[in-house]
Amino acid sequence: MTASTADTEERILDLAETLIRQNGYNGFSFRDIASGVGVKSSSVHYYFPTKADLGARVARRYTERFLDLLGDPVHPDRSAEALIVKLHGEFARSLGQDGQMCLCGILAAESSGLPEAVVTEARAFFDRTGAWLADGLRTSDWGAGVPEEDLTRQSLRILAQLEGAMLIAKVQGQPAVFGDLAPKLAEA
Repeated sequence: MTASTADTEERILDLAETLIRQNGYNGFSFRDIASGVGVKSSSVHYYFPTKADLGARVARRYTERFLDLLGDPVHPDRSAEALIVKLHGEFARSLGQDGQMCLCGILAAESSGLPEAVVTEARAFFDRTGAWLADGLRTSDWGAGVPEEDLTRQSLRILAQLEGAMLIAKVQGQPAVFGDLAPKLAEA
């Protein structure tokens, strides 16, 4: 793949991510992508034969970047509170960056009308992020002796609260609603 080809592919992915976060999966077309990137619609199809291929790739890339930003959850000096603050901080960064929701949260909300490949990647975000948190909790001050099932359940509870708080903050136009959540999660 040439540098120009890789650059075009990245610009397509970047624009698709922005449009999904702004308008949802069904709120854009390949024509919108082509116009925004400055290529023909057939060029978008060259990189991503179907919209499902594009959506799945965007979600997979989002997940990888998100987990890279979180880093290694297992740290001997990391408390459960520090893990939760780290996770909350990455969600807050996303919300603060452009006032938009977590990409996979949007896809999850739309999942009943999405292609299976896109749903699978959105689900992977929650599975992998939940596993990141469970791994960290297991080795934290909170997780000693806690059954695996409880670690998983607690991780999903925390993710659900973060996603829900993002929804409320977005619809009310009040990012502070989300900011106030971290101390509450850490207390739980």
